[in-house]
Amino acid sequence: MRSLSLKLTLAFLLVGITGVLLVSLFVGLRTRREFDQFVLDRFQTDMVAALQRYYEENRSWQGLDRVSIHMPYGPREMPFERAPVVVANADSIVVHGNRHMHVGARLSPQNMAQAVPIRAGGRIVGWALFKGPLQPPAATSPEAVFLNRIRLAIALAAIAASLLALLLGALLARSITKPVKTLTAATKRVAQGELGLQVQVKSHDELGELAASFNHMSSDLAEASRLRKQMTADIAHDLRTPLTVILGYAEALADGKMAGDSEIFTAIHEEAQHLQRLVEDLRLLSLADAGELALHRQPVAPVQMLQRLQRARQLQARQRGIRLQIEADPDLPTIFIDPERMMQALYNLIDNALRHTPAGGQVRLCARSREGRVQLMVADTGSGIAAEDLPHIFERHYRSDKARARDDGSSGLGLAIVKAIVELHGGTIEVASILGEGTTFTITLAALSK
Repeated sequence: MRSLSLKLTLAFLLVGITGVLLVSLFVGLRTRREFDQFVLDRFQTDMVAALQRYYEENRSWQGLDRVSIHMPYGPREMPFERAPVVVANADSIVVHGNRHMHVGARLSPQNMAQAVPIRAGGRIVGWALFKGPLQPPAATSPEAVFLNRIRLAIALAAIAASLLALLLGALLARSITKPVKTLTAATKRVAQGELGLQVQVKSHDELGELAASFNHMSSDLAEASRLRKQMTADIAHDLRTPLTVILGYAEALADGKMAGDSEIFTAIHEEAQHLQRLVEDLRLLSLADAGELALHRQPVAPVQMLQRLQRARQLQARQRGIRLQIEADPDLPTIFIDPERMMQALYNLIDNALRHTPAGGQVRLCARSREGRVQLMVADTGSGIAAEDLPHIFERHYRSDKARARDDGSSGLGLAIVKAIVELHGGTIEVASILGEGTTFTITLAALSK
């Protein structure tokens, strides 16, 4: 199988040779035509001047047949009767003809329009009509030598242009195939597990964009692999903790080292619930990733969702000393969503806000209409999120507080679930936060037209 470089080189060479041949053919034909016209014009000028001199010397056109003339092509000297010219007197009567027109004939108006006047003594004494084909030049004539030199020059130029096309084609093919070969080798290395590999971007054309896309893809693969490994470790940790507690109590109860009471059974039940939540969150994310998370959409009023959310978390907010209030624009349009799934996302956001808002703080549930879309916001006055953590908070098992123990009952998947649910509805979620002042999560969804 021929390489791409060879194919491109041959293609450039073929295009170059085709172009050169066409140009050479056109130039050769055009040169011959223009040269013939130049010689003919010169011949006509010389012939008219010779006829003028003949008439001035002889005062008539008698004896014209015995004159030999200098032809443009063919023999240098030839009898006038064989020349491609017809001579008529001032009355348009042919005084010297040829195979095309006989002596005594009268020039037609069409012939007179093509004839060249012959002047002597300030008056027209005759007409010269150039009619008949020119003989090709002899091989040894100056004209033939000139035309042969022109053909040789065209041939040499064509050969030089073909060689130049071959050289430029090879260089251009190499400039195209070299980065392709580099990307191919890099792709094989990535396939072998060398994730994050980067190639040098040397241009800003399509090949440069391809190299930049490869670098972006390689970085994403490396980051995805890192997140997968981190998530695997986090899941193992989260699963091990409740399992250890459950197994520890179960072994102690089985060996009779501990008497069963309501406190022990409550602890086992809480750990089992935590384990169940973690498994359910993982199942939900796996369904969302596979695009198999079913949605049962229906028109829903945004304010009703916020009121339901407030009722569900009002007691918890009061126990923590946090004000929980609703702010909504009047006449909000409805949204077409799965209310249970969206409530699940909002529960995760408000639970997160209540966990990180100190006593005396405030959590606001807002609904606004913005250019045909509805925004649902959960804003708190809690501890906030550092700027360097904001781009990562929707990653699975990511925690901005690395030192905080996972004793709050969360799985570390809440915000990832929120993002998956919102995007499944065709919406977007954004976060804005100031460290020490609070955080605002904004969900934007399409509104139903009224």
